[in-house]
Amino acid sequence: MQTPPPQAEGRGDLGFERTLWAAADKLRNNVDAAEYKHIVLGLVFLKSISASEGSGFVVPEEARWSALEELAAGALDGRMIDLAMDAIARDNPALRGALPTIYARCALDEGKLGELVTLLGTIGLGDPGARSRDVLGRIYEYFLAAFASAEGQRGGQFYTPRSLVRLLVEMLAPARGIVYDPCCGSGGMFVQSERFAREHGSTDLSFYGQESNATTLRLARMNMAIRGIEPNLGLRHADTFLSDLHEGLRADYILANPPFNAKEWGAERLRGDRRFVFGLPPASNANFAWVQHILAHLSPTGMAGFILANGALHSSQGGEGEIRRALVEADLVDCVVTLPDRLFYSTQISVSLWIVTFGKKGGGLRDRAGETLFIDARGMGAMIDRTHRVLTGEDIARIASAYRAYRGDDPSAAHHDAPGFCRAVDQAEIARHRFALVPGRFVGFPRRAVEPQELARLRGELGELEARVLEVAGASRQALALLKGVLGG
Repeated sequence: MQTPPPQAEGRGDLGFERTLWAAADKLRNNVDAAEYKHIVLGLVFLKSISASEGSGFVVPEEARWSALEELAAGALDGRMIDLAMDAIARDNPALRGALPTIYARCALDEGKLGELVTLLGTIGLGDPGARSRDVLGRIYEYFLAAFASAEGQRGGQFYTPRSLVRLLVEMLAPARGIVYDPCCGSGGMFVQSERFAREHGSTDLSFYGQESNATTLRLARMNMAIRGIEPNLGLRHADTFLSDLHEGLRADYILANPPFNAKEWGAERLRGDRRFVFGLPPASNANFAWVQHILAHLSPTGMAGFILANGALHSSQGGEGEIRRALVEADLVDCVVTLPDRLFYSTQISVSLWIVTFGKKGGGLRDRAGETLFIDARGMGAMIDRTHRVLTGEDIARIASAYRAYRGDDPSAAHHDAPGFCRAVDQAEIARHRFALVPGRFVGFPRRAVEPQELARLRGELGELEARVLEVAGASRQALALLKGVLGG
């Protein structure tokens, strides 16, 4: 597996994530990355729950990390780790079905398994409690990113790049209320939302999510347990369209990264479903099914931010154009951001970020009725290797600040259009573009200062062109007069 750069997706300020990852990678031998992911992350979870006693979980003696480290000094039998997982699940009903019991049958031999336990035991935690939970949570997050990179396309099933999650969270600024993710993957939206709220003095968020992949749901539940977050993820994995586990929920904040352009999502079985008030999306593409599912779960004053493939901005296939038109005419689309390519591990396509809300008018914010803010961020981001890009902290701050100013969150930071970057556009202009929501069509081109020397050069070139035009025009008149003479009139 390729070792990720030090600050590719983790916070980068612990100082040892990359070293730890490289060491763990050396121990896997020929184990497939998809399997090794569960071996390593399960052990990180075990160490975390042992280090965080008093956080609400019961840790039986046979499941404590110290007991496993003693066994690791010899040849650690994978059955002992499975027994530790079973014991934790037995004594903590919230974790039943969430923990991997794969160690007895995993392809990693006992010696390597013991070395891996010893390696993870070297993580310095400092003070117990919240500090240890934060350190191990960040290691878990870093390893999720590393495994997503290693797995390529399959990595997109469980991981949304951290810089994109940060952008969504910074734009929506969740403070208090319900946060919902209908396709929650490994739970990154919840982690960043909880962190944002805590850093801004709030602990008044509750989390709801759903995930269709059983293995990914286990990753999410371990990730949440390490973080001390107690979400409602339903009692099982389930298809969000065909089996909505949170029917009737109305969320204050919805953050989502739905599968791009998903086919065979159940359209025929969902004809007449009350979620699709703007029209039934085509069976060949679930993009606008996700949009309408999100709106069906949004509170009257709530905000939703989600990521879609760029085709959703302009496609007219299967009635998608009419659905998009209806969304605009209902005044639900608050902001659209086009993002640079190569942000994902699973695909190199360009994507867009949408923010929708029922509450454009009132609530003490700037009245945005009848307007949509378009932001073109295609030129942003920094390459971290030959195939992957991340949005930098400066990129995230600029985009989020532009949107927050447009919303009117800070009276001292009024919104101003910035040619080439952002512009607020009314519905009439959007209608003239046949309801295509491509920011590049609206933001124009950036203005730039011209140096006096360059201006003099441009004026000189313009003078030369004007002289040349006069010369060509004169020659054309002479040629025309000659032709008339030859033709006799």
